[in-house]
Amino acid sequence: MLTEFIEDRIYFEDYIDSWEDAIKTAAAPLFDQGFIKAEYIDAMIDNVNKNGAYMIIVPGFAMPHARPECGAIKTGMSVLHLKEPVVFPENQKVQVLLALAAADANVHLDAMADLAEILVDDDKMEQLFRAKEVAQIKEVFN
Repeated sequence: MLTEFIEDRIYFEDYIDSWEDAIKTAAAPLFDQGFIKAEYIDAMIDNVNKNGAYMIIVPGFAMPHARPECGAIKTGMSVLHLKEPVVFPENQKVQVLLALAAADANVHLDAMADLAEILVDDDKMEQLFRAKEVAQIKEVFN
């Protein structure tokens, strides 16, 4: 269940200027609560610069992350929901970012399996994109 990884780390913003700032904003709660070191955020951004927007799993939804050794301290997630999508490389628009801090690769795989069930459910994804409050996002990830 993803809500145990997300807890209270769900945030809404109207607009963010750049995909880099969107990743920083999405990851900030993980940094503030001791899940990651600052260099983990830099590694997330570097991943996009080096590998393109591979972390956009389905249109409108990205999961920024980095390797555990890049500064993950413990496993957790945070969600950033944007009213206006931010544009990633290759002109891909993203409205929801799920920042992942994975302390080990196994937890990362488990979280991906749980997330995959949501990503293939059109109703849940529509509910996620339309969400206007924390409770609605928690319902999707519950």
